[in-house]
Amino acid sequence: MMVSSIKSGRIVIVIAVLALLTAACTSGASPAATGTPAAATAAPAETTAATPEPSAPSEPVVVCELAYYTGGFAAYGKSLTEDVAFPITEVINDDPPLGRPWTLISEDIGDDHEGQAAKTCLEQRGAEILVSIAHQYRSYREYMMEYWQDHDSPLGPSVHGGAIPGNLGGKSAEPIFRAQGLDEALGMSGILYAEMIGVKKVVIFATQVEGFQLAAGGAEKAAKAAGIEVLARIDVQTEQASYRAEAQRIAQLAPDAVIVQAGSVESATLIKNAAEAGLSLHWIGETGWIQTEFIGTLGTAPISSQKSIGFAAFSYNETTPAWDYFSKAWASAPHTAPADADPKGLYHFSTYDLLVQTALAVEAGGSYKASDWAPAMHEVGEAPGDVCYTYAECLALIRQGKDINYEGITGSGTYSDGGVNDVLQAYTPFGTDGKAGTPVILDVERAFEIIELIKTTAACTPENPPNKCEW
Repeated sequence: MMVSSIKSGRIVIVIAVLALLTAACTSGASPAATGTPAAATAAPAETTAATPEPSAPSEPVVVCELAYYTGGFAAYGKSLTEDVAFPITEVINDDPPLGRPWTLISEDIGDDHEGQAAKTCLEQRGAEILVSIAHQYRSYREYMMEYWQDHDSPLGPSVHGGAIPGNLGGKSAEPIFRAQGLDEALGMSGILYAEMIGVKKVVIFATQVEGFQLAAGGAEKAAKAAGIEVLARIDVQTEQASYRAEAQRIAQLAPDAVIVQAGSVESATLIKNAAEAGLSLHWIGETGWIQTEFIGTLGTAPISSQKSIGFAAFSYNETTPAWDYFSKAWASAPHTAPADADPKGLYHFSTYDLLVQTALAVEAGGSYKASDWAPAMHEVGEAPGDVCYTYAECLALIRQGKDINYEGITGSGTYSDGGVNDVLQAYTPFGTDGKAGTPVILDVERAFEIIELIKTTAACTPENPPNKCEW
């Protein structure tokens, strides 16, 4: 598969638009032992200090992942922790930034314990890097504001932060940097593809998870702008054993396509129920469908009976040296599930990009302080600078005193002012064998026309953090 590279311009409005277009992750998970190091990582020195003392140069850096061991997204857990562990154990720790190896710990957030897990990471585990501040950030943002103000720590790379408004993050006082964009863009991307294939009428189906609800709202607004009729929006509870009633309702509405914003198991269950009811539609989903649980639940039989099944999300650039390096390294690394050995899994390469750039920014910034790291995250991914594609290559240039411009697998290393990454946008269909096919690149220019309709902005006083915000 060949996907042409999109090199980001450096005009602020372009960065902001492309950042909003990225597909965000609405799920996450981790192994079942709360508060213990993830598999294949070195055990950390145990710490319970609420305010860790400055670390010695060789002391391990605790990287604490906010993980979904239990709850609605538990099926993703093992795979998503592996995504975080891979760049640490296979890449970064070969020559860690500032000479300090990273140790991964994962804390279970379940469905509603993200805030408590974050506090455990900081106050009991001594985390200097907190991975994936996400959907429940609203409930503990005040705590984080105070913690960052008092400690200038932790660093906040997020794989799953798409539910956070786009104007929050990206700054020293709120150092959240998101790998995959905003959740509301998921739904808009699905509508852009629907428009591309001539769809006139859609049903929007979403589970009652904040990120999926944002995406469904984005789809509704985008559909209006595109002149596509929304016959109904169906919001349902997560983890139902069956969605036959909803499938019957969809049959009565007779749409051309269904925009689905739901977890992989729920999505697959709905499509199976619809196929059993004799429906044949275009099913346009979200990033989680790349997880093995989607095809594992759906099976391959329903695929041939439907007009199409696929997901609108970010994609990878196969022509870049970053992909050459990553794909080989990922394929040769040990994996807990054979299906995870495919480097094309969305969270595999996006998490890799995020953590590699995090490490490079630590080296460039000269410390693990948020006030040094946040501006460095912008600097190492933006022009001017020597373009580089791998951790080792970029690290060597930084140590030579050179300014770098990291170009990753998902696009440039550019982040918006609010800390949202600029990535390549695409729709990926499933073949009748259940494997993901060649991504179809979506029209960025068309998206410019409707982008203002979908973005969520927090109202903050004062404008810049530390502040109080409502959304």
